[in-house]
Amino acid sequence: MRSYLIIGMCVLFLVQYFLKMQWLEYTVVALSILAFLGSALKADKFPRLLGIIMMTLGLVIEWNKGTGMSGISEGIFLILPLISLITLAPLLSIPLRLGGFFQSISVLLKNLLLQPKKLYAGITGTLFFLTPILNLGSVRIINEFLDELKLPSAMSAKGYLVGFTTAVMWSPYFASVSLVLHYLNIPYKAYIIYGIGFSLLSLIIGNLLFVIWVRRHPLTEQSTDKKIVIEKFHQKQLVKLIFFVILLIGSCLVIEYLTNWSMIVIVCLVSIIIPLLFGIQSKRWDELIPRLVDFRDRTVLMLNNEIMLFMSAGMLAFAMKGTAAANGISEFLTTLAHQSFLLFAIAVMVIVLCITYIGIHQIAAVGALAMQLNAAELGISNISLALLLLLTWSISTGLSPFSGLNLMVSRFAGISGVQTGLRFNGLHYTIIAIIGIGIISLIG
Repeated sequence: MRSYLIIGMCVLFLVQYFLKMQWLEYTVVALSILAFLGSALKADKFPRLLGIIMMTLGLVIEWNKGTGMSGISEGIFLILPLISLITLAPLLSIPLRLGGFFQSISVLLKNLLLQPKKLYAGITGTLFFLTPILNLGSVRIINEFLDELKLPSAMSAKGYLVGFTTAVMWSPYFASVSLVLHYLNIPYKAYIIYGIGFSLLSLIIGNLLFVIWVRRHPLTEQSTDKKIVIEKFHQKQLVKLIFFVILLIGSCLVIEYLTNWSMIVIVCLVSIIIPLLFGIQSKRWDELIPRLVDFRDRTVLMLNNEIMLFMSAGMLAFAMKGTAAANGISEFLTTLAHQSFLLFAIAVMVIVLCITYIGIHQIAAVGALAMQLNAAELGISNISLALLLLLTWSISTGLSPFSGLNLMVSRFAGISGVQTGLRFNGLHYTIIAIIGIGIISLIG
């Protein structure tokens, strides 16, 4: 029942986007509140507590602003695109599983066992291509392939975080990119080159740092009877996977160019259409339908924590807009920006890192800044502001011990969240921050 409620909420949101009917908007908001309450009952203890605190604060602040139920409804509706995105995007994993791509990835990684540098490059490179589509599911899949190998904790922590956080800066299937570009009113086609450039830079730096690290900490080579050879079939599958990712992103860009629809809406529609096209093209409905049923009955119901955190953080970010505290921070940052872009950028990163390090989601911290700050008043371009916010989001995702990524990787690696973020990846994110701020200052 709850899965139908969540899926129905997402579908009605997409219908409302095109029809623009007020009564339908209220209906979608009502469904989203029911979905939030239902998720609260099933969410883990910490996300439930944090979500209730953020939602309560958001509702109280918005009510005290005098906007009443209309303001609260607007705040909840504003975050619904992201809820729809995280709900529907996992549908894209179905064609990948049925297409045998994951088996080819497993063969590739096992072929690199005796070469730590190439294995690390394989892990981060694979995540670079898979994460934009599968989100945290990509880390879970790679870990399943490598679990029996018992990789050192440091290698797992470095590889998973470096590979995953590249997608935070460029993938339209991620809440980070969709939210920031949506709030700053930037077309994805105008941003993608910058986003991919920063992601590739992070990937390259991460691999260079690992080369230096592995020289100081030689890894014991795994012994195997013989080296696994990548057959031509798997080579073709890997090439197809790359083209699949390029096709997805390209399709989104073309649709945005032709229609000027919101990128979040486009991604949601593509996520629904791709599995259906796969079924029509392959005629493997007997395999596809059980996967769709599994998505409905299992995948959607596993989103309790995400729905709690995203919806409550979005409501809090919306409520903070225009408050004395938000205006004070905005004035402070504007003053800093006029004095020095470097001071402004550092202040933004420090504020977000401090907020996220105590458990508040990036949507609340970065979302509030995206809604509150005005690029023209800061004396920079919208693209520069978006890059700074997304760079900060990416860094905080890796460093915060409470981020979904950090919690998952620390569990896989068997170490604490602080070790996963600061100890094993602190240098990487520090270098990325320094170089990133320098590049953004030139762009802006």
